[in-house]
Amino acid sequence: MKKSILLERILLLLTVLLAAWQVAVGINDVDILPMIAYTVSFGVLLIASLLLIIMGLDILDSQIVVIVSTIIPLSLSLGLVWENFPNIRQLYLGFVIVGFLAIVGTRIKPAANNFPVVILSTVHGVAGMVIFLMPIVMVITGISHPAFILVAVGGALIGIGGLLLAFLKMGKPILSRSTIFAVLPAILFLMTFAFVLGFSLG
Repeated sequence: MKKSILLERILLLLTVLLAAWQVAVGINDVDILPMIAYTVSFGVLLIASLLLIIMGLDILDSQIVVIVSTIIPLSLSLGLVWENFPNIRQLYLGFVIVGFLAIVGTRIKPAANNFPVVILSTVHGVAGMVIFLMPIVMVITGISHPAFILVAVGGALIGIGGLLLAFLKMGKPILSRSTIFAVLPAILFLMTFAFVLGFSLG
C-alpha cells in the first residue's frame, strides 16, 4: 500500500473516531432539537468517512454522496442557530429545509449547466458562514468561552473543502483533482478535531 493511501486512511479513521466520540459523549446539556442536529451532523460525518475508507475518494463523484454530505453543515449550523439565536430559529429552519430540498432536486434530475453547483455552493456557503461567524460573535460578546472559537476554525475548514469540491465539479478547479483528493482527508480530520475541541472546551 502506498504511503499516501495509508496516511489518507489513518486520517479518515481518526476522523471516524473523533466523530464517534462526539456523538457518544460530546453532546450534552442541550435542548432536543440541537442535540438531534448535532448528532445527525457528526453521525453523517462518521458514516461518510467510513465510506471514504472503504470505497476510496472517487466515491465523492456520486450524486448520493453530495446529497448526504450536505447534511453535515446544514445540521451543524441549525444546531448552533437553534441553541443560541432563538429569534431566527424558524427562519433558519426554513432555509435548511428549502436548501436541502433544492440540492436533492438538482441532483436527482441534474441540469446540463452549472445551476446544481450554484445551488450547492450557495447552501453550503450560507451554512459554512453561520458555522464560521457565529462562534466568533459569541466569543467576542462574552457568551461563550474563548475555546469556542475552534468551532469557527472547523467552519472555515469545511468551507474550504466545500469550495474545492464545488469548483472541481464546475470544471474550474482551484487545485488539481489529485491535489484536492490528497488534502481532503487532512481537511476532514482537522475540521472534526477543531469541532470536537471547540464544543468540548467552549
